Amino acid sequence: MDLFNVSWLAIFAAAVSGFVVGGIWYGPIMGRKWMGAVGLSEEQIKEGNMGAIYGGAFAFSLLASWTLAHVFASYGADFSFQAKVMTAFGCALGFILPAIGTNYLFSQKSKTLFFIDAGYWLLFYITMGIVHALLG
Repeated sequence: MDLFNVSWLAIFAAAVSGFVVGGIWYGPIMGRKWMGAVGLSEEQIKEGNMGAIYGGAFAFSLLASWTLAHVFASYGADFSFQAKVMTAFGCALGFILPAIGTNYLFSQKSKTLFFIDAGYWLLFYITMGIVHALLG
């Protein structure tokens, strides 16, 4: 498989879409609950280096999207819309959720935080799968 034989438009658009989902999820939908679950105030959040935080998060979104594009490319052009969405969902369900769940168990984080973050990652990957299915 060629490292660059993927749809860069799909990779970028899917990363952006996942990033937007995060802004909505951790903003108006779950923002206050998430802040309470991690023990941060709005003032503390505003004190963070937003350029580094958002830039790093977007770089990770691009990496996730690029990896997903390679998963799809490995199956060839016959990979259906539904298969791409379900594969993206499966990546989140089978890899991301167990990874964060294990970390949260050992760091003794709350179930509330786990479900907030798990919900986001499922939506993130489903959204990326849809974008890749449409543009890839």
